[in-house]
Parts: sequence; structure tokens; C-alpha cells
Amino acid sequence: ELARYGLKVGLKNFSAAYCTGLLCARRLLQQLDLDEVYEGNTEPDGEIVKTEVGKKTYFVEELDDDKRPFRALLDVGIRTTTTGNRVFGALKGATDGGLDIPHSYKRFPGYDRESKEFDAEAMKDRIFGAHVSEYMEKLMDEDNAKYQALFADYIKEGVEPDGLEELYQSVHEAIREDPSPADKEDFDVEDRESFKKIPKLTYEERKARLAAKKAEMDVDEEEDEDADEDAADDDAADEDAEPAEEPA
Repeated sequence: ELARYGLKVGLKNFSAAYCTGLLCARRLLQQLDLDEVYEGNTEPDGEIVKTEVGKKTYFVEELDDDKRPFRALLDVGIRTTTTGNRVFGALKGATDGGLDIPHSYKRFPGYDRESKEFDAEAMKDRIFGAHVSEYMEKLMDEDNAKYQALFADYIKEGVEPDGLEELYQSVHEAIREDPSPADKEDFDVEDRESFKKIPKLTYEERKARLAAKKAEMDVDEEEDEDADEDAADDDAADEDAEPAEEPA
């Protein structure tokens, strides 16, 4: 659905995954009448937002007195949880969208395992497609033919490397403005005969069809047996027709 909000290219990268998570969060909170209570992080900066109340930690900026935030848990399934995986982009988008999802920065882009430090600016760059923009500029300078091939859709839509950040900002704003799903279009069937549902057979009809199949199989077996007998008779006749060998 990201095309509705202005993102028509690069729908499989980290930045698009962030937009997807943001859309899921805002739509869910709108349905639960929590979208105004928990707006999330309207200016993504890569940092983890959380607050502690008593002994509990909530991954929202501020806890409402009357309504608790909607808590969700990330289920990655069989996805490999490598650092910088797109699934964590969707996670960050959902948390910035206002959902309360327990997480840490250890799998976010910008985390250094050796120094155990997190660079939030690197995460922000990934959210706004800086890595894509840099690669586009690199190919434009070094291999323009490859750039034309890999980013043909970007060129067609008029997306320039220096315009990616502004594009993603506009997508985030559009999602927050109206996260509701699009109206479903009525499916009009022109040829109703081709799409007509075949009625189920009754018990008697199924029983008769099975008997017909068995009878057909019996006939096939009889024909095979007759063919084998005819072949055996022909072989015997050929042997009788062969001249006997004269004694030496």
C-alpha cells in the first residue's frame, strides 16, 4: 500500500520496511482510538524511545494516565536476525508509530559489537535511505550503464539521489495524516459462466461415478488381457511357421 502514500520505488529496502511498520502502527492505533494518545516519534532520529514507570519499562515517550499503550511482540519467524535486517526496520517504524514493542539497539544499523556503542545517526540515515542515495551516486560516477539498469524505475519516477530523504519524509507525513485502509473495489465478473461454482455431487451421484470408474477399469483390464493373449497366439503361430532344420 506504500504507493498510495507516494512511495512507488524501492519497496524492498530498509527504509520501505520502516514505512510499513509505521503504517501498521498508525492504522492499528487509529482503530483502537489510541492514535492521538500515542503519536510516537514524529521526527525519527534513530534513538530508542522508552520510559520507566515503577518497575516496568514502556517503549513509548510518555505514558497516558488513563490508557496504556498497545504492547506487541516481534515474531521474526524463520527470518535470520542479522544486524540491519529489514525486519528491524519494520520494528523501528512500528515503535516510532506509537506501539509499545520491547527491543534494544543491538540489531539496529549503527551498533558496534566490539565497542558496544550505538550510533543513532547511522540508524537515522538508514531510515531515510542515505545508503541507497550513496550507492546511486557512486554508480552514476563509476558505471552509468549499471545505474541506468538497476535504478530504471527510480529514473522513470523522477527520483534523484539527493531527493530520497525528502521523499521518505513526505511518505511518513502522508501515513500519519491518513493511515486508514483504501476502500475495496467491487469485483465485477463479466463472464459468469467461467467463474460459476460447480455444485457439489450428491451421495448417489458420487456412488454412481465411482461405479462407472470401476467398470471402466475392468474393461481396460479385460482389453489388456485380450491383447496379451493375441500376442501369445501370434508368437506361437510364428514358431510353427518356421521350417524344421534338416538333419546333417
